[in-house]
Amino acid sequence: MTSKSQLKVGFEVSFKEPHAHYVEMEMNISGLSKEYIDVKMPVWAPGSYLIREFAKSVEGFSATAGAKALKFEKVRKNAWRIYNGAAKELKIKYRVYAFEVSVRTSFVDDTHAFLSSTGIFMYPDGQLNLPSTVKVNPYTGWTKVSTGLEPVAGQVFTYSAENFDVLFDSPIEVGNQDVFDFMASGVKHTVAMYGGGNYDKERLKVDMAKVAEQATAIYGENPNAHYTFIVHNFERGGGGLEHLNSTVLGGSRDGYGTPEGYNSFLDLVAHEYHHLWNVKRMRPVALGPFDYDNENYTTNLWVAEGFTSYYENKLMLRAGFNTPETFVSNLATALANVNNTPGSRVQSAAEASYDAWIKSYRPNENSNNATISYYGKGEIIGLIMDLEISQATKGAKSLDDVMKAMYLEGKAKKRGYTDAEFKAKVEQISGKDFSGFWEKYVNGTVPVEYDKYFEYAGITVVDENKGNSIPYVGVTSKASNGIVFISAVSRNSAAWLAGLNVNDAVVSVNGEVTSGAPLERSAPVTSAKIGDVITVSVLREGVLRDFKLTIKANPNLKLNVTIRKDASAAQLKVRKGWMGI
Repeated sequence: MTSKSQLKVGFEVSFKEPHAHYVEMEMNISGLSKEYIDVKMPVWAPGSYLIREFAKSVEGFSATAGAKALKFEKVRKNAWRIYNGAAKELKIKYRVYAFEVSVRTSFVDDTHAFLSSTGIFMYPDGQLNLPSTVKVNPYTGWTKVSTGLEPVAGQVFTYSAENFDVLFDSPIEVGNQDVFDFMASGVKHTVAMYGGGNYDKERLKVDMAKVAEQATAIYGENPNAHYTFIVHNFERGGGGLEHLNSTVLGGSRDGYGTPEGYNSFLDLVAHEYHHLWNVKRMRPVALGPFDYDNENYTTNLWVAEGFTSYYENKLMLRAGFNTPETFVSNLATALANVNNTPGSRVQSAAEASYDAWIKSYRPNENSNNATISYYGKGEIIGLIMDLEISQATKGAKSLDDVMKAMYLEGKAKKRGYTDAEFKAKVEQISGKDFSGFWEKYVNGTVPVEYDKYFEYAGITVVDENKGNSIPYVGVTSKASNGIVFISAVSRNSAAWLAGLNVNDAVVSVNGEVTSGAPLERSAPVTSAKIGDVITVSVLREGVLRDFKLTIKANPNLKLNVTIRKDASAAQLKVRKGWMGI
């Protein structure tokens, strides 16, 4: 292999056929001292826990030393070995096909290029600490480049990365995006909007700054000199992916014009911005330094992602975009959603985190019965942990104190935390043993005692479904060309026990032809009493079959919350410490 001290790496990115969705790559390596070098492409993108095999989109690989073509061979799925012999420098060329719209994958067409760096750039094997430069040559008519990378002085559209972790954590937008800036917490923030939309730039500058300032207030410092939002506005958009000093957001082009759509975008801003601290710096120990060849397993995504979902609600409250009532109502809805997922009683938050690589990003028709989202479950763990800390300290401390302390500790130690270290910090700040809490809610599948935790803050929770005999069969169905197909069956429901399957085509219910109406909303179901038996006739693989279902009561929670005005002084202290307003 080559020596780190000798190697220099530079990239040049061009677009000859953007309409065909290609990126043209040139990688220049100098300072070679051995007869061969291996270059590799990551197989996954940090923040998105799935092996995506980015090398599958590479074609036209070649290597030259001056005018001489060099021999090379592929030595594994994402690695190429180049035999440079006595040559001290070489040039690698390859093309990347980029036509997958998401915040984690690259996309190129005749209007713009979005480069998700892990699927674009290669690195010398074993040399992740090497610095590199990137020169971007925009396609004809494109005039702008937006990225969190550092610009190289005096060189247009040329950037530097101190190491490959930084390069892989810095997406690049190229085109004619609408760019505007705002200041928050002493940091310049740049917003690059692609796709147009009915957004108001001046309003966004003010409101995005409020979110950034509230997040910074929790941790006491903002770790960046500058920050970039890359926003893709599509007809229907969503999702986000965090980076070290930037983020990529998916927006709905015409969604900014309604209160719901506008707040939904700010929710996304709050979530991804909070990742600046939670996961990009305060991180599980397994998530950095990264292994770009394999899965990076951790049991702590319920903190990294789930707590970030929880904090997006807190930031929206503190920035003034949500009322306390909306804040609590949103959390009650999230709590009900977790409880109403049968998989929440099968898979723990820790297991969901560890198995993200094989389950979370590869859902199937039974996922709802067998798994739980580490986002959703983590959000609820964050909620009740926050309330427990505030209760234990009479409102003097909250989860904010844990997060700040963990961030500063990780900064000082220059490494991530273990699950045991996170638990120890919660116990240190709260002055309480959290072993039982971890056993039930982190490593276990015990349903959350929501009324107990909300009561700490003088909030009453009522399950509107409790005591009501609402008929329930436990299926989700949808119509296609007038035929109703079962798309999901809930564990231990009437449909589950009777043997109905996903993809069954419903013909009739108690002899009544469905006529395209969903099975769960058909008259024989909605008019039934608990214990009634109905007959559902379905076509399965072209064979007509009858199934007898015994109607059950709806087991799902429907929570209604009330922030009591007559809360005690002790409850008000907990409430204030928890909400932070």
